[in-house]
Amino acid sequence: MASPRYLSEADHQRISAAVGEAEMLSSGEIVTILADRSDGYTDVALAWSALVAFLALGALAIAPDFYMSLYDRLIADWGHEWTPRMILSLALGVAALKFAGVMLLQLWQPLKFFLIPAPIRTMRVHDRALRAFRIGAEQRTTGRTGILIYLSMREHRAEIVADQAIATKVEPGVWADAMNAMLAELREGRTADAMIAAVAKVGAVLTTHVPRLEGDVNELPDRLIEV
Repeated sequence: MASPRYLSEADHQRISAAVGEAEMLSSGEIVTILADRSDGYTDVALAWSALVAFLALGALAIAPDFYMSLYDRLIADWGHEWTPRMILSLALGVAALKFAGVMLLQLWQPLKFFLIPAPIRTMRVHDRALRAFRIGAEQRTTGRTGILIYLSMREHRAEIVADQAIATKVEPGVWADAMNAMLAELREGRTADAMIAAVAKVGAVLTTHVPRLEGDVNELPDRLIEV
């Protein structure tokens, strides 16, 4: 399934222009990535389905008569005796139905992401941002001055990752202004403006800590990467 596009071509051009402007007074190189999601979370969906199936087995063990009488009513069979094999088959059927039902329910994306614990979302977005940084920015500039602004829409998470030459000069808390500027725009539903606001804040930090050197060239593309 193709990821939805959140921004128009005009938005992409605005963000590219903001990146170019932010880099004018700095040797830093800003990479921007907008992701629909940072993970498929199949393991989380399987875990919820397995939990519900296990709980169904527990309910069957606590109140077997309910399930057995329900089965008898469904097949209109009044006279048979329950054997161990039949009981085990009933348990397997109940567990399988519950497991499959929860998996199908989680095909509805709002429910699926609602069920993902916040710490897991945060961790997966952080890991994806680090992987994207290693591929797209880390050690790809002469002075190791690459920095990534990463926004993951479904998880409602963002990350700023800096290369060594920047990270050694800037405390992690300095990026809080950029994150807050981004979140303020996102709360109003302005995704492109959120990225532009973060770029402007990051650019100001880079100008202070990584000023532009004579002969500096643009080593990384200014365009937004939307995945």
